[in-house]
Amino acid sequence: MPWRVARSISTVGLCCLLLGACADSADSGPQSYIVRPQDTLYSIAWRHDLDFRDLARWNNIGADFHISVGQVLVLGGPPGSTGSTGFTGPPGSRPSDAPQVGRPLRLPSAPLSSARAPPAAVAGAPGGRDSRPSAAGAAMKWVWPTERSAAPRPVPGGGILLVGKLGQDVRAASAGRVVYTGSGLRGYGNLVIIKHADSLLSAYAHNREMLVHDGQEVAAGQVIAHMGLGAQQLPVLYFEIRQNGKPIDPLPYLSK
Repeated sequence: MPWRVARSISTVGLCCLLLGACADSADSGPQSYIVRPQDTLYSIAWRHDLDFRDLARWNNIGADFHISVGQVLVLGGPPGSTGSTGFTGPPGSRPSDAPQVGRPLRLPSAPLSSARAPPAAVAGAPGGRDSRPSAAGAAMKWVWPTERSAAPRPVPGGGILLVGKLGQDVRAASAGRVVYTGSGLRGYGNLVIIKHADSLLSAYAHNREMLVHDGQEVAAGQVIAHMGLGAQQLPVLYFEIRQNGKPIDPLPYLSK
């Protein structure tokens, strides 16, 4: 009867709409981020384990890397694009051992035993971190970022913890330009990020006071902050080096 035909057509149409919605949801593309006060391109890239150069390119940001509060940034390139970190496609299509957009921060806001599992191991690199210094990094002068009262404690998949005394000096590990100072990245406390080369950044977390400002040029060994309290309310410095947005083992740099 006609009413049965009409009902069947309506049912088929509804199914098509639902399937279309599911397809759109599965292929929604890269995630996005709305710029907040005190954000910089570097801090957003750091938060999401991205190379700041890729983030700038994906969003047509100029060489000054200027962003505005309320600006919407995409956190991945178009399908098939290749980023500086060597992965292709949007964050959702990265290999399982690659850092994922939106995952919890790895920093030691909890005991080390509960830190996330490291990426696939690189031969000779503790915690799965790349132990091979870049050509630019190998040519630089590096110093320990603070005095340490015990051996460095590697954080799986990240940097190292250096235990010391509350208020002791935190130094720039190498010469560069400060590209972020603030407390906007949850789990890092007061954080300083220094750019040493186009592909090389270092971070200094859990500071009590920060003695530098964004845009300031610093020398290797210059005091940039004072040590504060980290995980478990212990005086520590969390130190990390990233190459092309990816954490690498800092010890080969510091051992020199």
